[in-house]
Amino acid sequence: MLRLMKAIVCSKYGPPEVLQLTEVAKPTPKDNEVLVKVHATTVHVGDTRIRAFKVPRAGWLFARLFLGLTKPRKAILGMELAGVIEAVGKNVTLFTEDDPIFSFVGFGFGAYAEYKCLPEDGVLAIKPTNMTFEEATAVPGGGITALSLLRQADIQTGQSVLIYGASGSVGTYAVQLAKVFGATVTGVCSTTNIEMVRSLGADKVLDYTHQEFTQSTETYDVIVDAVDKMPSERRKKLLQKGGQYLNVIKSSKRSDSNPENLRFLKTLIEEEKLIAVIDKRFPMKDIVEAHRYVDKGHKKGNVVLTVP
Repeated sequence: MLRLMKAIVCSKYGPPEVLQLTEVAKPTPKDNEVLVKVHATTVHVGDTRIRAFKVPRAGWLFARLFLGLTKPRKAILGMELAGVIEAVGKNVTLFTEDDPIFSFVGFGFGAYAEYKCLPEDGVLAIKPTNMTFEEATAVPGGGITALSLLRQADIQTGQSVLIYGASGSVGTYAVQLAKVFGATVTGVCSTTNIEMVRSLGADKVLDYTHQEFTQSTETYDVIVDAVDKMPSERRKKLLQKGGQYLNVIKSSKRSDSNPENLRFLKTLIEEEKLIAVIDKRFPMKDIVEAHRYVDKGHKKGNVVLTVP
């Protein structure tokens, strides 16, 4: 007998309205997979860009071939999730039924559903004990990306780090991780997010629209552009000679999306050195509204989607 589950399907490329809550077949785990009952996922900026097919013009053809010609090849989007393992394949040894986990699915997608099968050696780990499922689902994508960028910088205690876009998903983790690594951190964000970024541990917070930032002559050992929007002329003026500029798009390494890095973040969370910033929560039925909100480009940290 066919078992069904609720899922959000992207029927074609376009505005948020192309997303439809419907019923599809519930997956069955393979021998090396676990079946996760999803409790929460996120509206990742990657989901919104693929839904709208917002890709660089130079890579348009490759993106069409990779993602799908007229609609996403993988119709159920969703790149992060947290939930409970309901069943395991016969060869699985790392996890058991009822384990609470969180995971970065990435371009495997499929988190916009009640259930998702994951390989046991994928980017998943036991959920931090001091986080809810909603908080935990907001960690993997932004957390791993920020960790990857900062490790490339090989930050030494006392170095100065500028985080541009400090209030976004990657930026909020970059601020906290840079402090963990011993840096003096300056965050750059909009006026409304200054206090939030300061609360994450930033030593100094600058408003990118304010004269204090646009005319600053201070320089930094490392600049992390967490939103791929930093004007090149500002970067050149603010980076010390021999300093490093790291860009969330151009400098990220896919190989760093691994379970070891996710477990490292889990340890920091349980040591109360890292938190998730959640801007808004939407129920699964309000997926269109959630995508509309993220499309505006002003979310603080993460937007979470709760799954029944």
